[in-house]
Amino acid sequence: MNIVLLESLGIGEDVLERYAEKIRGAGHSFAAYERTADTEKLIEEAKEADVLILANMPLGGEVIRACPHLKYIDVAFTGVDHVDLEAARQMGVSVSNASGYSNDSVAELTLCMVLSLLRNVREVEEQCRCGGTKDGLVGSELRGKTVGIIGTGAIGSRSAELCRAFGCRTIAYNGFSNKADTPEMTYLPLHEMLEQSDVVLLHCPVSEKSRNLINQESISHMKKTAILVNAARGPVVDSQALAEALNEGRIAGAGIDVFEQEPPIPANHPLLRAKHVLATPHVAFATKESMEKRAAIVFDNLEQWLNGTVANRVL
Repeated sequence: MNIVLLESLGIGEDVLERYAEKIRGAGHSFAAYERTADTEKLIEEAKEADVLILANMPLGGEVIRACPHLKYIDVAFTGVDHVDLEAARQMGVSVSNASGYSNDSVAELTLCMVLSLLRNVREVEEQCRCGGTKDGLVGSELRGKTVGIIGTGAIGSRSAELCRAFGCRTIAYNGFSNKADTPEMTYLPLHEMLEQSDVVLLHCPVSEKSRNLINQESISHMKKTAILVNAARGPVVDSQALAEALNEGRIAGAGIDVFEQEPPIPANHPLLRAKHVLATPHVAFATKESMEKRAAIVFDNLEQWLNGTVANRVL
């Protein structure tokens, strides 16, 4: 098989070479390239591949259809909305993801954002450097707050666990599954959940059910003192509506790790210009530990596929 890695997996060259040696030792070829946004170059790199490995770079139907030998796409990411799955389906190509590698990393950055927003960390740090004081910037504790979670898969559940360790009550939106209430988690309709939440965490995939779920109407049900953290996907939020709510003081703050596009984000993006926003360039998943876990999952997926089994199947 001709196996092609289209972008870095965020691991050391020595670690990648160990995986590559194992692949070549089994009689397959392996080539690794740097990420590119040039479609013609991408097609040139991918066109002879039986297997494509990528992380979060867009992989459009034009590229997939230009690969006549392609049989398998091994995605080193949890979400796969950046891959044209319809084109893969039409070509009879199987697709796997790397679900589970970033549960801790995403949940930990989510909690970091929550604490930073509640305690005005960015603002008080700036004041300290400018010779100022805490005046006007006294924050709030997380303990005792109600945290509403949209998306209670592995990552959302881990975030809930961390919040409960701080003494929070956790509730969740019931629109994505038929999960039953537990002693730790109560499921509610969206507006009821938003009305009760001091903190809202987004951990759902983007789908027709979730796209623009946080919009002008749903934001109107949030407390003026509430904060929102999006570590899910950018299209889950109507950015303009959220920016307006922040600027008008209808909610207190937002932590945004994901946007409608991958970074770099244009400087005029409404959320980069809004008040009380802590913004990061899609880094929640990225830690040394998570990158190593991700690579292990990706190459295990590959090995299982070569042996006739599609693990972590998406398509």
